[in-house]
Amino acid sequence: QVKLVESGGGSVQSGGSLRLSCAASGSGYRFDWYAMNWYRQAPGKERELVAHIYDTGTTTQYADSVKGRFTVSRDNVKNELYLQMDSLKPEDTAVYYCAGPFESWGQGAQVCVCS
Repeated sequence: QVKLVESGGGSVQSGGSLRLSCAASGSGYRFDWYAMNWYRQAPGKERELVAHIYDTGTTTQYADSVKGRFTVSRDNVKNELYLQMDSLKPEDTAVYYCAGPFESWGQGAQVCVCS
């Protein structure tokens, strides 16, 4: 069983930055064997994939809406996943989730880009 715990959400003004973290753990779980994802779900909208990172961290992919503003990274020694969010816009307001193998999901981190 994989446990994912997010931290770092909060409220920020438009144009600001936030960094989300996701700590992964689990008996026998090798974090560095699996790709990881960040999703978000805004009120009244479907959950969408925001960023994807390969197991080695060398390859990343982004939704068009965040490309050039968000950066996904990982530390395979600390078993942590990160999402650096810069130049935030009100439309980035959502609950952000990290997701991993075996349909594992974090509890969600609220991000509000509030003027």
